Amino acid sequence: MSKRAFIFPGQGAQHIGMGRDFFQKIKESKMVFEEADETLNMGLSNLIFNGEDDDLKKTENTQPAILTASIAMLKALENEGLTCDYTAGLSLGEYSSLVMSKAIRFSDALKVVRERGKFMQEAVPLGVGGMAALLGLNRDNLPQVLLSAKDYGIVEVANYNSPDQIVISGEVQGLRIACKKAMELGAKKAVELPVSAPFHTSLLSPAGLRLKGELEKITLGDLKSRVISNVDGKEISSKDELVSKLVDQVSNSVLWHQSIEYMINQGVDTFVEIGPGKSLSGFVKRIGKSMGVEVKAMNVSDVESFEDTVEKLTKGA
Repeated sequence: MSKRAFIFPGQGAQHIGMGRDFFQKIKESKMVFEEADETLNMGLSNLIFNGEDDDLKKTENTQPAILTASIAMLKALENEGLTCDYTAGLSLGEYSSLVMSKAIRFSDALKVVRERGKFMQEAVPLGVGGMAALLGLNRDNLPQVLLSAKDYGIVEVANYNSPDQIVISGEVQGLRIACKKAMELGAKKAVELPVSAPFHTSLLSPAGLRLKGELEKITLGDLKSRVISNVDGKEISSKDELVSKLVDQVSNSVLWHQSIEYMINQGVDTFVEIGPGKSLSGFVKRIGKSMGVEVKAMNVSDVESFEDTVEKLTKGA
């Protein structure tokens, strides 16, 4: 029996204009953007559609913007009667999964992720930390890479994205030493990422503690979908786990590779990436290939890809 997962992107996928065609053509999607503007008491939609890239890149804007665009696209799919067996989101994307699962109201999620963005940025001064993607590094060599940086600053694994991509994060000097070591040990590339903080490291622990206060202000509901957590790559069993897992997520590695493997092992063979960008679809294909399993990966990032995906899913059904 075929199973389906909806997956949602995180920070870095944003771009000016994302979701504009959904706003213009699909009533249910337009309502999502309007709710975001009203909830945050700001012109978020205008920033997303017509703003400056530098303003959209500010973490406190990026996080609610990606959440809004992703949920607007999700609503278009749900309006077609399409749903899923499992869901997961990369870092920030986990909030889209939790909104879809009815564990967090969209309006509450918007407020929480805006504060989450501020807390993450304020935890480490600008210029102190960063992140880098290591491509093609043998996982066995990862401990040596991290060890090489220990005298130059904290460097930890931020994301296990796919068999051939790991993201490391930490203090800038240590990060550069680690990248150099990774290349010496056979990595194909070590690319510094255009981010403003060392996300998903112990340096962000203070942000997690502040986030806990925000999460405790909102009402959490029982999960109506099977949500896979970034922190352990396993299904969240109840709403009682949510606050601790979302707090830990800020300063722990994102186990994306492990999350996708878990879903494939549960019988998921079709993944639909919902939101700006297509990077998660690429990770899914590489993870499936490494497991010797054929999986389908589709993406919904504009109305054209939405219509194409609806056709494939309904025809498949």
